[in-house]
Amino acid sequence: MLAGVTAHLSSSSARLSALLAGSGVLHFVAPKPYDRLIPPFLGRPRPWVYGSGIAELMCATAVALPRSRRSGALASAALLVAIFPGNIWMAVEPGAVPRWLAVTRLPLQAPLVLWALRVHRDAPNGEN
Repeated sequence: MLAGVTAHLSSSSARLSALLAGSGVLHFVAPKPYDRLIPPFLGRPRPWVYGSGIAELMCATAVALPRSRRSGALASAALLVAIFPGNIWMAVEPGAVPRWLAVTRLPLQAPLVLWALRVHRDAPNGEN
């Protein structure tokens, strides 16, 4: 089964899927660093961390599968935009994280969004 899936993955979509999957897994294996990304007005951070981890794993799976690659890549771009306010929050209130590191993360989000949009654009039309 996996051989058929990986045979249809482009290098770019495979890397995007792996990045999303790795990040999604980290939300569960080491959730504490992600807690700082959740602004206090949203309440307890852990449900948000787990929810975004699930969303990243779902996007990773969708990008990996040929039938859902186009929609999965578009969902990935939307997710990356949706979590950007958390990166802004961390830059404003970095806590124990050095401010320079928190601010450095901000411009890195745009290339990730563009990458997901490129995977969406480059997926064959027969792929959802």
